[in-house]
Amino acid sequence: MTSPIALPPVHSDTDLEATFAAQRKAFTGNPMPPAAQRRQWLKSLREALLADQQQLIEAVDTDFSGRSADETLLAELLPSVQGIRHAERHLRRWMRPDRRAVGLAFQPASARVLYQPLGVVGIIVPWNYPLFLAIGPLTCALAAGNRVMLKLSEATPASAQALKTLLERVFPEDLVSVVLGEVAVGQAFARLPFDHLLFTGATSVGRQVMLAAAQNLTPVTLELGGKSPAIVSASVPLDAAAERIAFGKTLNAGQTCVAPDYVLVPRERLEAFSDAYSDAVHRFYPRIADNPDYSAIINPRQLQRLQQLLDDARAKGARVVDLYPDEPRQGRRLPPHLLLQVNDDMHVMQDEIFGPLLPLVPYDSLDDALAYINQRPRPLALYYFGYARAEQEHVLQHSHSGGVCLNDTLLHVAQDDLPFGGIGPSGMGHYHGHEGFLTFSKAKAVLAKQRLNAARLIYPPYGKALQRLVYKLFIR
Repeated sequence: MTSPIALPPVHSDTDLEATFAAQRKAFTGNPMPPAAQRRQWLKSLREALLADQQQLIEAVDTDFSGRSADETLLAELLPSVQGIRHAERHLRRWMRPDRRAVGLAFQPASARVLYQPLGVVGIIVPWNYPLFLAIGPLTCALAAGNRVMLKLSEATPASAQALKTLLERVFPEDLVSVVLGEVAVGQAFARLPFDHLLFTGATSVGRQVMLAAAQNLTPVTLELGGKSPAIVSASVPLDAAAERIAFGKTLNAGQTCVAPDYVLVPRERLEAFSDAYSDAVHRFYPRIADNPDYSAIINPRQLQRLQQLLDDARAKGARVVDLYPDEPRQGRRLPPHLLLQVNDDMHVMQDEIFGPLLPLVPYDSLDDALAYINQRPRPLALYYFGYARAEQEHVLQHSHSGGVCLNDTLLHVAQDDLPFGGIGPSGMGHYHGHEGFLTFSKAKAVLAKQRLNAARLIYPPYGKALQRLVYKLFIR
């Protein structure tokens, strides 16, 4: 394993502004790229990802000091490539203007909605999935015909450099530009007068990004996080529920914005679920310390933050269960932990965990579980485990979240034909698939009239008999 590469030099505001100006000029010269050109952009991107997949896997592994190659394939490259293919297949239909009805009072006329590119789009990418969370929104923005600037995370320098090299080989800088650098660069990036800005990351940083964008009245899509709950029903088989929750929680060592953050379990099933979860995790990972299937925590700062969550929970009365108590620690591979007897005073129940720590919260009825969730900020995802259709519908109707998985975790994010986005503190706006195309397009309303102008009947001076007839016919 190679050591992390050095961060590149920080760009100045002038560099960013010059790149932005070049993209704006290029867009002005080609404001409505045809479908064939957009599909060629997407095809070139897909082929480059496939050609460079081994280099990308190795770069992500370098950044994490141990990232499962299969997780990078499954959670980054596979959904990226499939998302591009989906856009290629459906692009012509997405671009087709929508015909709309014209009211009788306004005839003769025709109406349609024309989907135009916005212009220059900014995308700020986080560190936890440095490929998928760059390629996903890039795919949507290119499908919509835009120019794109990407700010990649300073926490994943090897991945950022590998992706920058790939994109510079495929696209001219006035079509797709990659920006590297630390926090000051990100702040300057967010201040550019983009036609749309998409940010994925922490809620606290999202507030700063939105504030910066507001100075230019730049519309934003914010994909944040929060505490995504899972509910285990009173009747679902515990082995099945525990296995699926364990997969969602241990993928990328829990460093996933839609990972289950805590689990609500019927009080009488709490210990049995704890055992079933432990069994599932051990089936996935017979060992942790030197297991290449289990990913490391991204950096020492994040590892320290997670350790502080455990220490704080213990100090405030939680029962902390290390699922691998006899294994020595190696590198930054933090073993999965369960936390029982938790309370709201603990930081682990206040902050998004973003790691392999899983609190279990007992409940007495399904309505109690829903009330517990609804008293807290609206989450990015909600997971319900139970096969009764009436209970599933009850959960859907009595909760709010960015997305829902019934009897699984995470996989709704990988569905190309479903929108992905948060609600309230977990974000705003959507992308993926058709919703991503719409996010990065202007739905322009077009009303067309020709020679005959029936509207002359309502022109001033007012009080004519025909005007009174119009009022009688249409205002009633």
